[in-house]
Amino acid sequence: MKIPAQTANEARGLAIDAVHKCSSGHLGLPLGCAEIGSVLFGGGLRFNPAAPKWLNRDRFILSAGHGSMFIYSWLHLSGYAVSLEEVKNFRVLDSITPGHPEFDETPGVEATTGPLGQGIANAVGYALSGKRAAARYNTGEHEIFNHHVIALHGDGCLQEGVAREAIAFAGNAQLDNLILIYDSNDVTLDAMADVSQGAEDSAGVFSCEGWDVITVDGHDMAAVAKAVEEAKSNDNGKPTVIIAKTEIGRGIPEVAGTAAGHGEGGANYAESARKGLGLPEETFFVSEETRAFFASQQEAQAAEFAAWGETFAAWEAANPELAEELKAGVTKSVPSDLLDQIPEFGADYKDATRGSGGAVIQSIAKAMPQAITGSADLYGSTKNYIKDGGDFGADDYEGRNIWFGIREHAMGAICNGVAYDGLFRISGATFAVFADYLRPSIRIAALAHLPVTYILTHDSVGVGEDGPTHQPVETVSGLRVIPGLDVMRPADPEETAGAWAASMHRTDGPTALFLTRQAVANMSELPAQVRREGAYKGGYVVKQEEGDLKLILIGTGSELQHCVEAAKELGAGVRVVSMPCVERFDRQSAEYKESVLPAACTKRVAIEAGVSGLWWKYVGTEGEVIGIDRFGISAPGNTVMEKLGMTAANVVAVAKNLG
Repeated sequence: MKIPAQTANEARGLAIDAVHKCSSGHLGLPLGCAEIGSVLFGGGLRFNPAAPKWLNRDRFILSAGHGSMFIYSWLHLSGYAVSLEEVKNFRVLDSITPGHPEFDETPGVEATTGPLGQGIANAVGYALSGKRAAARYNTGEHEIFNHHVIALHGDGCLQEGVAREAIAFAGNAQLDNLILIYDSNDVTLDAMADVSQGAEDSAGVFSCEGWDVITVDGHDMAAVAKAVEEAKSNDNGKPTVIIAKTEIGRGIPEVAGTAAGHGEGGANYAESARKGLGLPEETFFVSEETRAFFASQQEAQAAEFAAWGETFAAWEAANPELAEELKAGVTKSVPSDLLDQIPEFGADYKDATRGSGGAVIQSIAKAMPQAITGSADLYGSTKNYIKDGGDFGADDYEGRNIWFGIREHAMGAICNGVAYDGLFRISGATFAVFADYLRPSIRIAALAHLPVTYILTHDSVGVGEDGPTHQPVETVSGLRVIPGLDVMRPADPEETAGAWAASMHRTDGPTALFLTRQAVANMSELPAQVRREGAYKGGYVVKQEEGDLKLILIGTGSELQHCVEAAKELGAGVRVVSMPCVERFDRQSAEYKESVLPAACTKRVAIEAGVSGLWWKYVGTEGEVIGIDRFGISAPGNTVMEKLGMTAANVVAVAKNLG
């Protein structure tokens, strides 16, 4: 059925009226890309509004999330549970049409977007997930995954480094199920695009990265439809970019084609714009013809969904083990006995926690076949390579190890895309100090409640000779301030096992595992199960006082050992507490927290090889924190630790000075 020509202008009208009503928003993209929306939601995308999470739907990501009225208008028109009333409530408190699209708040929104470039990398993650799903689950008899991932973006997204990193990764991985639509209108927020990007050859950039390039008039619906069809039929191992030449703010002559068309300024001309677009005076108008067209589309979509359902049922019956694995991925199911499936470490085991983490991930991989992992060119140091898991890429899309290259920010955002898709449990690794390169992606993962695991090794000044550039004194606490992120810094191999299991069992947000480069001993005086479960709770008693409680020593990570040693000299009234994760500890009951840190004992010392600020919450005004409130030193790790006070002797001295 031919798409009615007026659908584009009616979508423009919805955007104009919504932005005008709340006097806030961005009209440029919704107006400039209206014909693209008509093509995509009028048949170019495969989806079923009645089943928004259909496993084989095409995934659409609005990378340029500021243009959110684009997606809200089209979700409403195409039959998703986004009512006209919700469109009218754009940017209103408690609506499902917030200022930027938010994952799991609006049916049909596949990713939280807004920070430019993130959506492009998220789309790459979705495409990675789709390729692996097809390789893992499709059989010769049944094809249950063959969808595409389409993202719409503009110049602003392309200027962000994360997008360029992700584009390079996608080309190298030959993700030919990925289509980017580039809203090329030659305008950015402040000025015409040539002010900041000159005469860049965008087509040449994509071609050099191994992409197919199609250039079209973005207002020619037939040309856009042909380009989308061509990109979907592509099987040459190249992702496709459709460069759609558009006019920003089209439909409002006063601002169209200028930087003024980017924001809400065009809404000042709402009445004349509606008239110019051939729309009636009635606001939020949608014609009966448009309603009838999308109703017929929904019938066709429901029929396609039902046919796929029959194929899926036959596949499920023929492949019960694969079906169970897929179900576990989709439902975020984790074995209840996961901790028990990780072998205990020997009493004399001594290694860096990155090493014990490398052992633990092998057990995780066996227990959870949906678990995959990647590294930013550091597998040899981060130790998270899944043995016999294969390498993800054109030669093996079922591979469980992803080689991201030196692209930390893209790694974070691609991991988010995989997590949004919800088929696999993903982790990504780099040195702790480089967490700053992927911090924006970590923040979005926390905001969107994505269960991504970050493996951040070389966690302190114990890195040693590499010096202050590689010694993350502020990084651990810097990530602790992100709401919704669990930061875990285990002290020994058994706490590492507990931290990994805790990360897997957490399905409503991300976890960062900070692991050492230097060796730490196994605290074998305590049963392994106590340490594992203690890590899971975030804080627990490692050494109980042997007399009246007079002093509490709190340690985390590699510094816990100093508390244990110091307690031997400080006497019978000393309790030692391990605090591998303050976020988990804070979520425990008041009774549990009191049992670990009784309020009556105000004489406390906390030690961590990092900035001291956040630890005052746990030591109070009568306690003391031993931290490193400066940058590090280039010297052997043990020398640096000693120089900066990370020793048992210093814990003893500070404790005695408390009086």
